[in-house]
Amino acid sequence: MKIVRFGVSIPHDLLTEFDGIIERKGYTNRSEAIRDLIRDFIVRHEWEKGDEEVAGTITIVYNHDEADVVKELLDLQHDYVNEIVSSLHVHMDKHNCLEVVVVKGKAKRVKEIADRLISLKGVKHGKLVMTTTGKHLV
Repeated sequence: MKIVRFGVSIPHDLLTEFDGIIERKGYTNRSEAIRDLIRDFIVRHEWEKGDEEVAGTITIVYNHDEADVVKELLDLQHDYVNEIVSSLHVHMDKHNCLEVVVVKGKAKRVKEIADRLISLKGVKHGKLVMTTTGKHLV
């Protein structure tokens, strides 16, 4: 891998704040932190394009006593059998469950799955965490 050096002009106060954050996060130098920021920028772009293969997790908390939420949740997961890689089910208490669904596929399709899961009646909270398959990152 060829390394390239480049210069960046930045306001002093912004750099000071950045240095403080990267130190608290445990980065050993600015270059590592900037590489991570650039990778994150590239991953977000993959998701925006919609046709790139991406990966992610969809996490939902739901009341399993609510109507047909469990049946709908399972039916929906079967509808997307090619994109859903795995799921984890956790009983939070007597009524609430946490489901983590690992997904991989075209960004547009993965977003569709997340929207459908999160909008199910009985789901109290849901979140899509987007990442990359890593195929194109250095």
